[in-house]
Amino acid sequence: MATVELRFSALPEHVRTARLVAAAVARRAGVDEAVLDEVRLAVGEACTRAVGLHQTVGISAPVKVLLIEEEKQFSIEVGDEAPHAVPGEHAPGAGPGDPDGEADEDEMGLAVISGLVDDVEVSAGEHGGLIKMTWPTTPPPTILV
Repeated sequence: MATVELRFSALPEHVRTARLVAAAVARRAGVDEAVLDEVRLAVGEACTRAVGLHQTVGISAPVKVLLIEEEKQFSIEVGDEAPHAVPGEHAPGAGPGDPDGEADEDEMGLAVISGLVDDVEVSAGEHGGLIKMTWPTTPPPTILV
């Protein structure tokens, strides 16, 4: 199992770098070329969400991205350290009446990720959240000599 760890300051300009690194590692891991755009978009959405959460709460800790290559699958984990409610539940004072719409925006981001990735797990709590996305890989072709 090979793992690449990427940490970046919670600034929007670093999301593009995370997307590029994720796509390059996914390609090398054997993720189908036809799916790489979905990988880029999903990682971009997850990282943008984490950056937004860090900035909203004022957390200076970096956003953490793990790119994990396993035998028949490739996973990306995007973690934040922002305390928040479990997805689908509204924090006190948040929701449709929230003037900033942050809770609705958060749920919209998760919906976009779920639409792009078949295998996604979201966990969140008072110490941060994690989005784990997984794609199947194909083994490299066998070359006969």
